[in-house]
Amino acid sequence: MSITKRASATAAAVVAGLVAVSACGSGDSGSGKDSKSVTLVTHESFNVSKDVLRAFEKRSGYKVRVLKDGDAGAAVNKAILSKDNPQGDVFFGVDNTLLSRALDNGLFQPHVASDASLVLPEYRLPKGEKRVTPVDTGDICVNYDKQYFADKKLAPPKTLDDLIKPQYKNLLVTENASTSSPGLGFLLGTAAKYGDDGWQDYWKKLKANGVKVVDGWTQAYDQEFSGSAGGKKAKGDRPLVVSYASSPPVEVIYAKKKPKEAPTGVATGTCFRQIEYAGLLSNADNPKGGKALLDFLSSKRFQDDMPLQMFVNPVREAAQVPKVFREYGVEVDKPETMDPKKIADNRDAWVKTWTSLVLK
Repeated sequence: MSITKRASATAAAVVAGLVAVSACGSGDSGSGKDSKSVTLVTHESFNVSKDVLRAFEKRSGYKVRVLKDGDAGAAVNKAILSKDNPQGDVFFGVDNTLLSRALDNGLFQPHVASDASLVLPEYRLPKGEKRVTPVDTGDICVNYDKQYFADKKLAPPKTLDDLIKPQYKNLLVTENASTSSPGLGFLLGTAAKYGDDGWQDYWKKLKANGVKVVDGWTQAYDQEFSGSAGGKKAKGDRPLVVSYASSPPVEVIYAKKKPKEAPTGVATGTCFRQIEYAGLLSNADNPKGGKALLDFLSSKRFQDDMPLQMFVNPVREAAQVPKVFREYGVEVDKPETMDPKKIADNRDAWVKTWTSLVLK
């Protein structure tokens, strides 16, 4: 997912789900203290340049195995369920919407990445928190299909308030807040905007206005959204989708013929700020290799590579964001945010209420 600004996102975003992972080390599955293989468990949007990953493998002596486990929300839940016998050594992709759940369930063991002090101040963890490392940031936002709105001679929505207006009936697809990271981020954005009680009334109106809910980002963006996806026309008929502020650069970079402008736009008044983290899994078979991999994720080489691989913003000071990312991406000046403690205190109850309101 910004995560991009992100998608990235991200998240995630991500948006990065348009691109398959391009580099995955070979070797053992990663068992034993002396293993020369280390396993990264992550979501479907993870990507890294082959030369960047190979440089780490050569320098560290570890072969990296990448295990993708679906949407970020589902991947976190699976990792918690398997924490006593984890699938790998490091987990990347838990964001601020689900971080407290991962920490409360003992998913990670302490490790401070070697470059943690170089993380931008606004993304640093509270003093004393050593179990996760900030990796990227981006904004979860509603994206729109420019061609659709031009053909209909209809102005695209700009804000959350716009989405419940009659002219946008049956146009929006979003992800399930109980299974998807961007879906949960979008829910939290509405709670931040309308308050602890007001968000419920908002979702009642959104449901009445025909919002469609699907399991995850890939289904929403690649199958339901009417905008192009990675240079290919999507199958869907919904011109509004919950994605990331960094989705437009993806459409430009991966188009068969580079357009003058991105075919998709971002409703900047609908955004929620996402931060993604990585951590050393409790009971990891190869903690030494896992620590080296975490250090790599916060290194300048990886952070510089990340924007055009996962379409998220780096969190490291002085990391480079490519021109094409800045040119076609959308910078969100005032995204919705929420205190991590408030997320922790309310998330599960809100998701339960949201499920009753929207899915039943």
